[in-house]
Amino acid sequence: MKFHIAAVAAASLALAACGSSNDASTEAEADTVEVAADEAMEPVTEVPVADPAADLEAAADDAATSEAEAASVQAAGDEAAATAEAALDAMNEE
Repeated sequence: MKFHIAAVAAASLALAACGSSNDASTEAEADTVEVAADEAMEPVTEVPVADPAADLEAAADDAATSEAEAASVQAAGDEAAATAEAALDAMNEE
């Protein structure tokens, strides 16, 4: 009988703990989200400034990268072709 009363009391406390949350922190969360959203929607007053040195460095890097990338792609393609040829040869031998 005591176990039954203890089980009912524990179940009651567990259900009571699952109730709604009426503390102030939940209301404060909505305010902080709204403030951040309002700040994000404000118009931008600053004008972007171009960096001419950035274009020169990027062009030099792109040329070196494209040559190295082309060689890497060619090597990968050659390796894939060799693997496919070896697979076909293995299939034909069986």
